[in-house]
Amino acid sequence: MLYGPDEGDPRLRKNVAAWLTSFYQPETEISDARIAITGGASQNLACLLQVFTDPVYTRNVWIVSPSYMLAFRIFDDSGFHKKQRAVPEDDEGIDIEFLRREIRKSEEKAVNEGNDAPHIKPPRPWGKAYRHIIYAVPTFSNPSFKTMSLRRREELVRVAREYDALIITDDVYDFLQWPSNPKATNLSSDKAILPRVVDVDRFLDGGAEREGADGFGNAVSNGSFSKICGPGLRTGWAEGTEKLAYGVSQTGSSRSGGAPSQLTATFVAETLETGELQHFVFNTLQPTYGRRYQKIMTAINKELVPLGVVLPQTDRDVVGGYFIWLTLPEPLRGAVVAQRAKESENLIVAHGEIFEVPGDTEFAHFERGLRICFAWEDEKILAEGIERLASVVRSFQNGEGGAGSGEMKPGEQEAVKDFW
Repeated sequence: MLYGPDEGDPRLRKNVAAWLTSFYQPETEISDARIAITGGASQNLACLLQVFTDPVYTRNVWIVSPSYMLAFRIFDDSGFHKKQRAVPEDDEGIDIEFLRREIRKSEEKAVNEGNDAPHIKPPRPWGKAYRHIIYAVPTFSNPSFKTMSLRRREELVRVAREYDALIITDDVYDFLQWPSNPKATNLSSDKAILPRVVDVDRFLDGGAEREGADGFGNAVSNGSFSKICGPGLRTGWAEGTEKLAYGVSQTGSSRSGGAPSQLTATFVAETLETGELQHFVFNTLQPTYGRRYQKIMTAINKELVPLGVVLPQTDRDVVGGYFIWLTLPEPLRGAVVAQRAKESENLIVAHGEIFEVPGDTEFAHFERGLRICFAWEDEKILAEGIERLASVVRSFQNGEGGAGSGEMKPGEQEAVKDFW
C-alpha cells in the first residue's frame, strides 16, 4: 500500500520475464531489467510518447491502418494531431515499401526545414526523441485480424533503424491463439507462433544493443493483462532494451508516485508465480475463444461468403485475438450496413471508417469494412448474429426499401456519427 519502485513491483517484473521467455522462446532468456510495469497498454503508449518523442522534431506517427481507433486520441494529446499518417496493409501485414517511401519524403521535408534537433523536450539521460514513431498490432491485429509475417517484421526493424524510428507494438492478443482448422479439438498452445518485433530488434543483424547503437533500440513491446486477466486491473508491462525500459519508468507520473497499479501488480505477480494465470489462459481462455471462433467462422462461411463478403489471410494455420475483419461486396458501405443492422436486427457491429487514421485516408480507407467481435458473446448465439447480419446484406443486394445501392437514407449519416 506504499509507493512502489519506479520500474514496478520486482516480483511481477521477474515473473513476467519468465513467462515471456517460456512463451516466446527467444535465443536467450528475457531479464527483468527489460521489463517496466505500466498501467496497461493505453497508459503506457502515452508514457512512451512523453519520454521518447518531441512534437516538433518527431516527424510523424506512422500508424498501420486500419488501426485501433482509441489510440488516435493518445497521439493527439501528445501533440501529433496533424502528424498521424496511415500505412496500409497488404497480404503480409504492413506495406513496407509504402512506409519506406513516405518516411523518405518526410525526412527530405525535415532537412529542408532545418528540423534537426528536439525543440521542446530537454535532453535527459534516460530518454531520447526518435525522429519517427511506428504504431502497429502485429499479431491478430485489432481491427484487421491480420498477422504480420516474419519477413515484414524484419524489414520493419531495418527501416526503423535506418530512419531512427521507435516501433511501438501492442502485443496484447498474442496469448489468445488456436488452430484455424474448424475441426481442431486441441485449442490450446503455450508457444508463440512468431517472435515479436521487439524480439526481432533484440537479435537481428547484431541486435538492438549492437556496437555503435545508442542502447535504446528501435522497438518496444506493449503488453497488457486486460485481455488475459481483467481490464479493471489496469496493469501491463513494457519490454525493450534495459535502457528503454528504465526510460519508461522515469516518466514524470511514475517518478511522482512510483509505478502505476502498484497494488494490483502484486495480485498479478501472485497469479503468475503460482501458475494460475497461465493455467487460466491455456485451459480456459484459449479453448473458449477458439470454440467461439469456430462457431462464428462456420456461420460466416455459410451465410456471408456466398454473398461476396471477403475475409483476410484465409491460409493461416493459427489465428486468435478478439476480432474478425470483413470486407463487404461493392457497392455496400459498412456504415450503412452497421446502422441498418442496429435498427432492424438489434445487432451491433463496428464499421470500417472508425478505424481510419484521422485526416489521412487517401491510401487507407475502409468504407466497405466491418469489424466483428466474437469474444464477448456466448458461442451458442454467435451463429444467429451472423445470420442477422447476412439478412441485412441480403436486403441491400435485393434492393429492398430502396437500399440496393448501399446509400444512406436522409439523416442516416448523422445517426451513424452519433452512435459511434
